[in-house]
Amino acid sequence: MKIYFHLNLDGFSNCYLVVNEVSRQALIIDPCRVTTDLLEQIERGPYSLAAVLITHSHPAHLRGLSVLRKIYTPKIYAADYEVAGSETMVLKDDGMLQIAGLRVGYLAVPGHSADSIVYKIGQALFTGDTLTAGMIGNTASSYARHTLINNIEVKILSQQEDVVIMPGHGPPSSVGAEKKFNAAFAPAPDHEPQQA
Repeated sequence: MKIYFHLNLDGFSNCYLVVNEVSRQALIIDPCRVTTDLLEQIERGPYSLAAVLITHSHPAHLRGLSVLRKIYTPKIYAADYEVAGSETMVLKDDGMLQIAGLRVGYLAVPGHSADSIVYKIGQALFTGDTLTAGMIGNTASSYARHTLINNIEVKILSQQEDVVIMPGHGPPSSVGAEKKFNAAFAPAPDHEPQQA
């Protein structure tokens, strides 16, 4: 398995091409924008595009899906039916899929959005906006923030520390780095009473 990174400067969102070099199949995670570089990489492989995985339905992460669907016929996986209507394989809760000859785990991690899903392929977690290097995703309320932090702690930070975080924006990180440096998970400081 190889992972190729493509940056979309419009919104600074990340798109990932994951290829199985044995089966010559590929999948794309969050097609924020379809560029000639991305298409040439698929065609030069040559790889068969088996699937598109959407981490959540915000436009910055799926803007290029309509272009991909005009060129290829991939299966589309997301937690929101509206992503591609009847062509969407709707994912619920947590589970495991076999796509392009790869084991793809998926974890429902609502908080940033109701349909946020994190995908695990090998030792990489594709987190969308749920978790980025040093930050967690924006939320609409304190309840949603609490839900997101709890979900991240239970489903992501419980993974092995060397698991790589491949976020929807910004640089990669690791579970270990996020546990150690992400301010959202830092323990509350101890307040010792001042002496008179």
